[in-house]
Amino acid sequence: MPQISQRTGRFTESVIRRMTRIADGVGAINLSQGFPDFDPPRALMEALAVAAFAGPHQYEITYGAAAFRRALADKQGAAIGREIDPETQMVVTCGATEAMVCAMLAVINPGDKVAVFSPFYENYGADAIIAGAEAVFVPLLPPDYAVDWQALEAAFAGGVKALVVCNPQNPCGKVFTREELMKIGTLAKAHDAWIITDEVYEHIVYAPNIHVRLSALPGMWDHCLTVSSLSKTYSITGWRLGYLIGPEQAVEAARKVHDFLTVGAAAPLQAAAVAGLKAGPEYYRGLTDIYTAKRQLFLSGLEAIGLPHTKPQGSYFVMVDISRFLALSRFRGFSDLAFCEYMTEHIGVAAVPGSSFFMGEPETGLMRLHFARSEESLTEALRRLSRLNDL
Repeated sequence: MPQISQRTGRFTESVIRRMTRIADGVGAINLSQGFPDFDPPRALMEALAVAAFAGPHQYEITYGAAAFRRALADKQGAAIGREIDPETQMVVTCGATEAMVCAMLAVINPGDKVAVFSPFYENYGADAIIAGAEAVFVPLLPPDYAVDWQALEAAFAGGVKALVVCNPQNPCGKVFTREELMKIGTLAKAHDAWIITDEVYEHIVYAPNIHVRLSALPGMWDHCLTVSSLSKTYSITGWRLGYLIGPEQAVEAARKVHDFLTVGAAAPLQAAAVAGLKAGPEYYRGLTDIYTAKRQLFLSGLEAIGLPHTKPQGSYFVMVDISRFLALSRFRGFSDLAFCEYMTEHIGVAAVPGSSFFMGEPETGLMRLHFARSEESLTEALRRLSRLNDL
């Protein structure tokens, strides 16, 4: 057959989604792909039931249903202290996954450089390749995942066209401080670069940390594209409703990309999701309380088992040190991926190998777990994970 494209040979399928398939195949508790095992808010389900009969069931406006965009503009505009025009400064996408691709294709030319903090959500590397860009990885330094400012300054000096900032950060759970974001913004403005922020975990932040929206900082609106979704905030990862917000010219370019990628997000789901976007502040406080309790339950369990781990400031991910298991003779030669596959099949808990979040490192001695699960699921997962001590 004719040759396939060279770009697709430069990245693999998603290891995260691969681990879900393995978990499903053996009946393991899936702590790899970050989606809840509990229902979304009742108001959304009731609105969806209405939409199932009342519609709409045909194409909506390509860049998003008017009522959905208006509700989203009201919510996010209040968050950044700026009026957002739903007609010119926003595009609704099929999840934040598509929004990130649209953002890159809108502002990146083939051959440009894109800086990405490392560890990084695996999609970003593939997105850069799809955009024809060269990814430049800037370390976040453990144990606190502090910004390597020397490396970041070198990246900007080397001519990066854009920097991707995931805040709160997946996979390590770092929440960038206002001071850090101000310094990042100053560098971007000095080098006339874009910042593309991924803020899907904006409402899952643990005290005393505070989520600061980079686009709200002085002078940053014209340098920032904000990517996010409803998936994590309303526990509707399967609805695939994401969005991109930013200055008009960049959004216009992103809308063109979106139009030819997917045409538009699902019309009845946009209609139903308006109920979520109109939720009051008590909903978001309640969401924080729910995940704070889950974090406490899960981290306490990991400590009792004796598994060294990070303490996320935001998101619902934990990086766990598995180096002592990889040092055992029975696992000699195992990569972290091979160990995670073994653990899924024999321990009954699925994780993501740390190498998925670092470029070119086949074995990191780390795995990522998540705690967006019911208390019953987390308790059972911890019981199973305690069997690691018998290895």
